[in-house]
Amino acid sequence: MNELELTVVMPCLNEAETLAVCVDKALAALVANGIAGEVVVADNGSTDGSQAIATEHGARVVPVPVRGYGAALNAGILAARGKYVLMGDADDSYEFAHVPRFLEKLRGGADLVMGNRFEGGIGPGAMPFLHRYLGNPVLSWLGRTLFHAPIGDFHCGMRAFSREAYERLELRTTGMEFASEMVVKASLLKMRIAEVPTTLVKDGRSRAPHLKTWRDGWRHLRFLLMYSPRWLFLFPGLTLMLGGFALMAWLLPAERPLGHVNLGVDTLAYAAAAVLLGFQLVFFGVAAKVFAITEGLLPEDESFDRWFRFVTLETGLIVGVLLVLAGLGIAVSSVSAWAHTGYGPLPPVQMMRRTLPAMMCLMLGTEVCFGSFFLSLLGLRRR
Repeated sequence: MNELELTVVMPCLNEAETLAVCVDKALAALVANGIAGEVVVADNGSTDGSQAIATEHGARVVPVPVRGYGAALNAGILAARGKYVLMGDADDSYEFAHVPRFLEKLRGGADLVMGNRFEGGIGPGAMPFLHRYLGNPVLSWLGRTLFHAPIGDFHCGMRAFSREAYERLELRTTGMEFASEMVVKASLLKMRIAEVPTTLVKDGRSRAPHLKTWRDGWRHLRFLLMYSPRWLFLFPGLTLMLGGFALMAWLLPAERPLGHVNLGVDTLAYAAAAVLLGFQLVFFGVAAKVFAITEGLLPEDESFDRWFRFVTLETGLIVGVLLVLAGLGIAVSSVSAWAHTGYGPLPPVQMMRRTLPAMMCLMLGTEVCFGSFFLSLLGLRRR
């Protein structure tokens, strides 16, 4: 049997009210445009007879025992017989007559083709106010910023891709995050991503949608942040460290006036804390990156691999030991100064200017040493 060109996959959980019209529209679009294709309904355990409706209207039903939007789509995509796959919801909110728009881009070499509802048009009542003017624009902007994804509508439920590209993505999530993971990984893998206008109308269901505004919005936001250790950990950590070091260098010699106040050793203590906290965040960022790549959650990163080969356990131990020795040196000089006074009372401000840097170097050096061992342990499999 010759391979079909396109499989339309619809996730389904109790969509008896709208499933038939969606299947009919998808099949009509295939026939009208001379596309060799099929419709697959990935059923997630419907109890309203959706399976029979799908079969009666010419779709192939794939039972999916694992619950979740992503789980249903993944099973349907894996069962697809087409060279390309288009996914769309079975609630009659998307226009399956736009199938040729997506297929044209795929035939032209795109790996992933996203629909853009803001360009195509959103009908009255089709998208809640918060989704339209806050959630979707903010999350789409975050996606473009964190991952350089050339996407204006990050969460459009109608999108198409080649089966070969899908296999390269190796998606892991089973819930609503599936949609975000697809775009994020395609961007990180530098796949060819295109976008076409499509429409969204109010769905034909009488029941409430499965999507929950705050719960699923947070899940998408959480996913975007977790898949970007650089923005979640590394950049904030480096900002804290560099800012803390600069502030310490400024305040170590003496108090500094700032407007109507003088910044002294109290501010110096907070600067030291910023350096230590910043280092912790940087360490979490590097560890998260190593773990994510090792487990296949993030794709290989050549620049990171080169850096990781250079920063070895031995390098970390040398840096850590030097910091510890610096801290010990400052501490010994403090004790020596104290001895010259006969171990009597010392000006607290003067001593804090030595104690705080010594404490910071000792703690930072110890963390660098043990952190180097931990990163080396994480990297054993990679090496």
